[in-house]
Amino acid sequence: MDMSSREITLPLGEVVAMLRDLDEFVVSLDRLGSRRASGTADESTVGAFVADWDVARRLARARRVIGEALDAQLSDEENAEIDALCDQGRFYGTDSAPAAPDTDGSPGPSTGR
Repeated sequence: MDMSSREITLPLGEVVAMLRDLDEFVVSLDRLGSRRASGTADESTVGAFVADWDVARRLARARRVIGEALDAQLSDEENAEIDALCDQGRFYGTDSAPAAPDTDGSPGPSTGR
C-alpha cells in the first residue's frame, strides 16, 4: 500500500486535544532536558513528570483515537500492514534499548488497535 497518498480524517476536537498534549510533552521535556544539562534536575525529575502529568495514559489515548480512525477508514489488509509496520518500532526494555523494570503500569508496545 502506498501510504503517502492516503488521507485519514479525524474529528477536529480530537486533533486539537492530541496536539495540545503533544505540545505540552515536547515543551516540558525540552525544559527538563535543559534542567538536566544545567544540573538542576536528575533522572527522577523526568519520571515524576511522566507520572504527575499522566503522560502514558494521554499518549495511549492519542494512539487509540488514531487507531480507531484507521480501523474505520482502511481495509483489514491495510490495517494489518500498518500494524506490522508499528511492530517494527523500538520499545524501551527490549533488546534494542536498555531494560528497566515495568513498575508504572503504563501501556506496553501494542498499537492498541
